[in-house]
Amino acid sequence: MTEELVVYTDGAARGNPGPGGYGVILKWGKVEKELSKGYRLTTNNRMELLAVITALESLKKENLQIVVYSDSQYIINSIQLGWLKKWIATNFKGGKKNKDLWLRYAALATKHTIRLVWVKGHADNPYNNRCDLLATRAADGKNLAVDEGYEMGEP
Repeated sequence: MTEELVVYTDGAARGNPGPGGYGVILKWGKVEKELSKGYRLTTNNRMELLAVITALESLKKENLQIVVYSDSQYIINSIQLGWLKKWIATNFKGGKKNKDLWLRYAALATKHTIRLVWVKGHADNPYNNRCDLLATRAADGKNLAVDEGYEMGEP
């Protein structure tokens, strides 16, 4: 049996929109890696999605078995209920948000087998809580990056 890469993600925004950040933990066996970054103006949903994208973009191999844990119903439902496929098929008709990030995710998702699992946020999952801490610290940090898709694009 192939070992799964386990990924925990969370996003945060101080105001919506406002300063935001994401936190990611990648677990491969006993090896763990944390990623986080803050942005000066963004939304919570963008940071939730960017956390998943960043985790996938950080991988050096393809065709991995990945389980992604997220407390974002927006992420889970958009993928598992087929909303994303419909949005792509209709070119995000009706003003569906975050097209830039969803297209990045869709391209990355073709490279792996991804299973999404919803976890209750701010509860008893230590990895989700750690990701929340990483995301909020990033949002509260200095020298925040520009979320170009939000600030210069269509939100």
